[in-house]
Amino acid sequence: MFERFTVGARLSVVGAQEVARDAGAGEIGPEHLLIALRGNADGPVAELLDARLPDQAGLIAQFEEIRRRGGLSDADTEALEQLGIDVFKIVDAVERSHGEYALAGRAPQSRRRLRHLPFTREAKAALEGSLREATEMGDRHIGSEHLLLALTVQPGLAADQLAAHGITVASVRLALSRRRTA
Repeated sequence: MFERFTVGARLSVVGAQEVARDAGAGEIGPEHLLIALRGNADGPVAELLDARLPDQAGLIAQFEEIRRRGGLSDADTEALEQLGIDVFKIVDAVERSHGEYALAGRAPQSRRRLRHLPFTREAKAALEGSLREATEMGDRHIGSEHLLLALTVQPGLAADQLAAHGITVASVRLALSRRRTA
């Protein structure tokens, strides 16, 4: 499958390994794919991401904050606030008692160099989804656009963050259709 990836998409997949390693993660998740895609996308995908998403450092900070909250997205946090639950106070109290990243299950691992990090089940599904997207669009290659489309439809933190910034499967398809008709 990887031989069908464009240079930008291939750099994103390879870059996700480095992003995950730098974060001290033991596996490559969809959020690592998104962060790497942010730095390697091309064409209309790059334009869309540049217009709506923070840069790679900003995305890393957003995902780190979500991880500290035990995986609660911004939307989850806002929903709980509507119920009178202050997630940030809970995180502070838990971390004061049990240490930093207590809700994340573990602190980030040391940044030691592992040879290869495996993909999570969700990341594998996103990569498989990029192949499906390419096939549905009639493309012989798998590009940044297919990877982004797959990340928007794969439930999880990457899709939540994309949606929070107004990047949905519909907005990506619209940006791609404008390019194809231009």
